[in-house]
Amino acid sequence: MGIEIEDKFDVPPDFQLPDLTGLAEVVGPKSFQLVALYYDTPDLRLARRGVTLRRRRGGADPGWHLKLPKAKGVRQEIAIPLTRSTKTVPAELAELVRAYTRGAELGVVAELATRRSVTLLKDGDRRLVEIADDRVKGTVFGAEPKVVRWREVEAELMEGDEKLLAKTGKRLMKAGAAPSPATSKLAKLLDPPPPPRAATEPGTAGHTVMAYLAGQVTALLSQDPRARREEEDAVHQMRVAARRLRSALKAFKPVVKDTAAIQEELRWLGNVLGAVRDLEVIRARFAGALAGLPAGLVAGPIAARLGDDLLRREQEGYDAVRESLSGDRYYALLDALDALVSGPKLGKAAADPAETRLADVAAANWNRVTKAYATAQAVDDPERREIAMHDVRKAAKRARYTAEALRDTLGKPMGKLARLAEAVQEVLGAHRDGVVAQETLVEEAGAARAAGEDTFTYGVLVGQERAAADRAHQDFPRVWSETMTGVEKVL
Repeated sequence: MGIEIEDKFDVPPDFQLPDLTGLAEVVGPKSFQLVALYYDTPDLRLARRGVTLRRRRGGADPGWHLKLPKAKGVRQEIAIPLTRSTKTVPAELAELVRAYTRGAELGVVAELATRRSVTLLKDGDRRLVEIADDRVKGTVFGAEPKVVRWREVEAELMEGDEKLLAKTGKRLMKAGAAPSPATSKLAKLLDPPPPPRAATEPGTAGHTVMAYLAGQVTALLSQDPRARREEEDAVHQMRVAARRLRSALKAFKPVVKDTAAIQEELRWLGNVLGAVRDLEVIRARFAGALAGLPAGLVAGPIAARLGDDLLRREQEGYDAVRESLSGDRYYALLDALDALVSGPKLGKAAADPAETRLADVAAANWNRVTKAYATAQAVDDPERREIAMHDVRKAAKRARYTAEALRDTLGKPMGKLARLAEAVQEVLGAHRDGVVAQETLVEEAGAARAAGEDTFTYGVLVGQERAAADRAHQDFPRVWSETMTGVEKVL
């Protein structure tokens, strides 16, 4: 697996690579012949989402390559060795694109034959930037095969820094290269239409809300292959996207109607992902707590029980996640989200100006927080009050997500409101995390005691977690007071 940072340029047939001396040591050019077969569904579901799946021979890195859509300016590439078959995509790569194929069969849709000339910018043994000058012959298969020829240049960052990549790009553009709008060679060859989007009037509430929803659907899809690979933070980011979507559909009900079924399925997906995420968080929490204890306070095999045992449960959870993400229920949810983004049922409020209509929505969502807090404070029983305060946390999270969705449209006030809501969410979350950690420790201590193990350290950790929960509980009145003062200035 690698992270790809590169700039692509369109160049004319007679383009001459400029003099690159002064940037670094220049090595090359060296020529290669590359032949790549590209795989997709018959209706190009991968290409339409910016996903590239190929089997390439020749060059320095022959093999199967899966390139995922750009995220924060970089593309992730997953490579595995060549297999003998050209008809069957390796199962591990087919698994990673299930969110896009949704059960449809993968087959060869195109071939790219490339004569590549590679020039390297080096510093000793370090390969800083690779400049690939490609003359391409592309063939689209089908009832009437189509052949297209072109030339392009790619500057890819290797072990250098982005300043050097930018300087290289400037040299290329000065010589006549133009930044390419195509995300890949395959995209240039196939030119697939992008996923359809709802037609809404700029400046309206409908336009703002639908743009946000489309962005969160893209975010959810982008994390799917990473979650399947158990990559760090992927399950968390995917669950956040699902929660943001569900929160937005609730908050913006006057704008987008009839989404109750999708909300329920997003709740299901969030729960599937949450089981693993909670184990990830608590395992890391206990590892940090144990690492901070003096050696004399660590008794028995507690590190193994709180580490290996929780890791085993986490891995079992990932198996369940992968099973859920490969099932018809998940595919149906993704289809419903695509339909929502392309053809939503918009309410009358969708035609209203975004600034007025959506500012009212943000205010209404904060009012839900204050009402939940008032309800909780009216409860005398401590246990029931704690449950009610969990509702305050959920309301604060929804208010935060709503404000974040409106930040680009309504500006700094929404950014401020989002931060205020997040402060309430975090202090209540810290208290809740401490309570859950104590419950987990008591459960694990019971298993350790039954196995005849020393449970002294469990008691130490319970004491620490109780203290952390108490600190958050004591800190909440201050946070709430500061938050209310801030909200009055924003709303």
